[in-house]
Amino acid sequence: MIRPRRKARPARPFDGGAIELREQDRDASRTAAAPDAPAWAASARGAVIVPALAALALGLWGLTRQGTLWRDESVTYQVAHRSLPEIVDLLGGADAVHGLHYLAMHALFGVWDGGLLTLRLPSAVAVAAAAGLVAATGLRLTGRPAVGLVAGLVFAVTPEVQMYAQEGRSYALVCALVALATWQFTGLGPDATPGRWFRYGAVVLTAALLHEFAVLALLAHGVALRFSPAAASRARRCFAVTAAAVTVALAPLAVLSAAQSGQVSWISGPGAREWCEIAGFAALAVVCRWFLARRGGSAAAVGTPALALALLPTAVLLSAAVHQPVYVDRYVLYSHIGLALLVGAALVRAADGAGRVVRGRAARAAAVGAAGLLCAPALLPVSAQMRTPDSRKDDVTAIAAEAARLSAGADAVLFTPARRREWTLSYPGRLAGTADIALAESPAASGTLQGTEVAPGEIGRRLSRARVVVVLADPEGQPLDTTPAERVKRRVLARDFTVCARTDLKGGRVTLYARTVCPPPAAD
Repeated sequence: MIRPRRKARPARPFDGGAIELREQDRDASRTAAAPDAPAWAASARGAVIVPALAALALGLWGLTRQGTLWRDESVTYQVAHRSLPEIVDLLGGADAVHGLHYLAMHALFGVWDGGLLTLRLPSAVAVAAAAGLVAATGLRLTGRPAVGLVAGLVFAVTPEVQMYAQEGRSYALVCALVALATWQFTGLGPDATPGRWFRYGAVVLTAALLHEFAVLALLAHGVALRFSPAAASRARRCFAVTAAAVTVALAPLAVLSAAQSGQVSWISGPGAREWCEIAGFAALAVVCRWFLARRGGSAAAVGTPALALALLPTAVLLSAAVHQPVYVDRYVLYSHIGLALLVGAALVRAADGAGRVVRGRAARAAAVGAAGLLCAPALLPVSAQMRTPDSRKDDVTAIAAEAARLSAGADAVLFTPARRREWTLSYPGRLAGTADIALAESPAASGTLQGTEVAPGEIGRRLSRARVVVVLADPEGQPLDTTPAERVKRRVLARDFTVCARTDLKGGRVTLYARTVCPPPAAD
């Protein structure tokens, strides 16, 4: 029985007949084609649903991370628990780039104050949605459920994606919105209505309002459209209008956050290890793109948009270091969407080649499955480690608990540098009865993240009257802040106090100082 050929897919901005199938690719395409429309539709639904469910399961696995927070999540938690006027007051002077996320989390905690689950569950759900959208995009670009399925699963198991699926910050939500925008964009042909362009622009704008560097996805889409030989001039005009509207709408946030750029002064640019990771990421993307272009076939249709999304946002942030370093990997988490599409399409195309040696759909499925089985053991230890407190820069929960234990015999607590006050803000009861010796105004009252401190001279006078002080500081080896207040803290402690006890924890150090006689050891 001769199976009828599938009808050609409608032209898309990226493929539209720009890539011609070689003779052997036509054979593989016929073999892979679904025998009838209902079976193909069921396969397509499965290709989207399976990665989403896999990503959700991975996101829920160890979601509470043994009940611990790290400092960035602590900021989200305590800011979301402020009143609405207090949040608005904060955003006028700090962290405007995260303002929409804080407001959304404030609303969510108002409905359900479930602690760490409320804090992290939106990220887990967002990554699940993103995995499904990656699959849907691969399916849309190639017409092949296998490409969508494999690309979605590659995205779901990527270690960095798993990490931010369990993070109480905005990055997973941004990633999901960029995945949605990319899926929308790949369907915006020359006949797209203004309403569809408006919806695309609204999604990109929402992503950028959650974190403004998401606007770089718009740049990646524009470059992909520019270099697509099949893109119609009307589509390019519509994109230009949409991009201009998004840019204008985002401008107020960009201006406000630029005035707060001192908050990212801690960014020093990638270290040697990060450069290796960036180079490996880029090399893998380029090799997959080259392989797809060389082998042709429908899977090659993902090449241009996926490569642009994988590389351009990172390249722009790295280039910005000429003015000021701003690159942090989580700021462009959504670049993994592009890489997953490239890797997924390349794996399926390689499986097509294997299928020509050992004929049949089962052979191709076995080839892809074998690749997955080979990768799984290597990823499992990494995935397990990401679900422990040691996977983050610090362990706020452990630091706050140790400070509470040592403060039993203390009459004051001191934070050096002052921003480490964040370690205790999510656990306000832990240091009840112990005076914050340098504090002038609380974070909420001052409209700041960590509160304001008194003048350096007053800090010195207050320390001179204290007997026993618990000090929360960065671990040894970290660069020391050179502000007058921090120098006064270190000088008075070194001159007038003796170290009675010291505990080094993940990302922090808690020390008990006494002026004369050390108090009895605190009970465990």
